[in-house]
Amino acid sequence: MKKYFSILVSLILASCTSVKEYNKKIEEPIPIVKLKQDVDFANKKLQKFHPNLYWYITKNQLDYKFDSLKQTIKKPLKPSEFYLKLAPIIADVREGHLRLVPLEKKLTKKETKKLKNQKGLLSRFNYVIQDNHLYLKDNAENVGNLKVGTELLKINDVPVAEILNKYRPLVTSDGYNTTYQKYSLARRFNTYFTLEYGILDSVKIETKQKDSIQTLVLKRETKTKTEKKKEKQDQKLTQEKKTKGYNPITKSFNRNLQFLAKDSSVAHIKIKSFSGTYSKKFYKETFATLKKAKTKYLIIDIRDNLGGSLAEINNLYTYFAKEKFKFIKDIEVSSRTSILSTDYLSNFPTLTKPLGVISYPLYMMFSVISTKKKDGKFYIKDLFPSKKPKNNAYKGETYVLINGSSFSASSVISAKLKADHLATLVGEETGGANDGTVAGIYTTQKLPNSKMKLPIGLFLIQPNIEFSNTMKGVTPNIEIIPTLEEILQKKDVQLNWILNDISSKKTSQK
Repeated sequence: MKKYFSILVSLILASCTSVKEYNKKIEEPIPIVKLKQDVDFANKKLQKFHPNLYWYITKNQLDYKFDSLKQTIKKPLKPSEFYLKLAPIIADVREGHLRLVPLEKKLTKKETKKLKNQKGLLSRFNYVIQDNHLYLKDNAENVGNLKVGTELLKINDVPVAEILNKYRPLVTSDGYNTTYQKYSLARRFNTYFTLEYGILDSVKIETKQKDSIQTLVLKRETKTKTEKKKEKQDQKLTQEKKTKGYNPITKSFNRNLQFLAKDSSVAHIKIKSFSGTYSKKFYKETFATLKKAKTKYLIIDIRDNLGGSLAEINNLYTYFAKEKFKFIKDIEVSSRTSILSTDYLSNFPTLTKPLGVISYPLYMMFSVISTKKKDGKFYIKDLFPSKKPKNNAYKGETYVLINGSSFSASSVISAKLKADHLATLVGEETGGANDGTVAGIYTTQKLPNSKMKLPIGLFLIQPNIEFSNTMKGVTPNIEIIPTLEEILQKKDVQLNWILNDISSKKTSQK
């Protein structure tokens, strides 16, 4: 028994030492020559693996940016300092899925356990950004008695405008889209702040509510036994939670159907992300319900939906199609063998990784065989073959709600529905490009000296439509952009426009 106890103590001490050494290492400046090697490494790997690297930027422009960056490196830099220099260049490629992943400090098991039992600080708020101003969009737990609409002026005496200007170049988006950045920065604000300043036990903030300015200190609170018990209960999956995709963090369903009229003539489906899990069952049940209810108007709400499963949106489209269709074009890759570099085993949970090792040779063989060359480019043929509409496909009128935070798969299905005239898009330009995106599967390249990771999408995924060539997002048929006041007051002017439009159509039909 003593022997096992000694081994356990040794392992714990070794783990703590390893964490300490790692954290010490990432604070050490990297020599100039090695930093420049990392810049060249990033450029080289992008050229090798990215299937459409020069979609929004020319080769000369990108090479110039990398070369200029190397010229600015005049002294050794810590990985965190180097990140702030290299990440904006990666963002200049203008691919929303492409980003440099900075190094994070590791926590010991003791620190992790302590943090798990605590609530966050700035992460307990949801934000909205307008220009260089940061406002509280939600404060569900009434932290600090701060009201929705309160502006954060300073954090630990640093002006918020200064912080936003520092983080804004790190945000990537598709093409020349201008709607995505404010949503992405608001969503990632706490992540960027934590990466820069670490996990703090308290934070001093200066706020402004109307004409009143106050300073207060927010402290990290410990979760109560009741809150821990509630969290545990939320994590238990029921059949409803599985089908609708329950999120225990937001305490809401990922997919949900509700009727907005007493006679079931108007239905609203909110889809927060295309997670893929259990989605087939949800759509099968939902569209059977709509058919039985004889619903005339359907609203698909994919605002703030950052995308996800291509299989899910492909399946969802079968409930709107009028004839046999091909949802996305053949997928372009950079070379016949590029997808062999994918993070294959990362898709397998720990317990099933041995199966991944066994199946990898089959994956390699399938990848090479399925990749065809045409007009000097390489494509994976029929990864998503043509499909027929569902027997209970929806026959009524469809509206789709979109905004600047509708990204990736959300943009793909929006572009397809709009191009095929199967829905009226209402809201603002999507954050994802109209003509496709680079994502799907990734190869994660680790920069040799700074050790930062650069995940590179290997698939050029494009909806099977006539392209707009605008280098922007999917534009709505009806553009409605809410004001800051309307957002903070929770006035859904976009949904209200649809309901008024439906009401006028009903009136005219009488």
